[in-house]
Amino acid sequence: MANHKSALKRIRQSQKRRLQNRYQAKTTRTFVKKLRSTHDKTEAQELLKTVSSMLDKLAKKNVIHRNKAANNKSKLAKYVNSLS
Repeated sequence: MANHKSALKRIRQSQKRRLQNRYQAKTTRTFVKKLRSTHDKTEAQELLKTVSSMLDKLAKKNVIHRNKAANNKSKLAKYVNSLS
């Protein structure tokens, strides 16, 4: 166990951040699945905006790597454009 006040605070902070990161990452994955299962182009375009924003935020906070976010956005945009 930690011996210093600052170490105890760091443990509390990192635990809180970990929970927030897990929540946001899980929410984003759910939205990605929702987008992939959509077959309506207008609805998919709206969802793409939301999902792109979420991925950018995760990448900005280093929850996911920026290249992973870029790859996901690219694949999703390709999917949305392929819808008729």
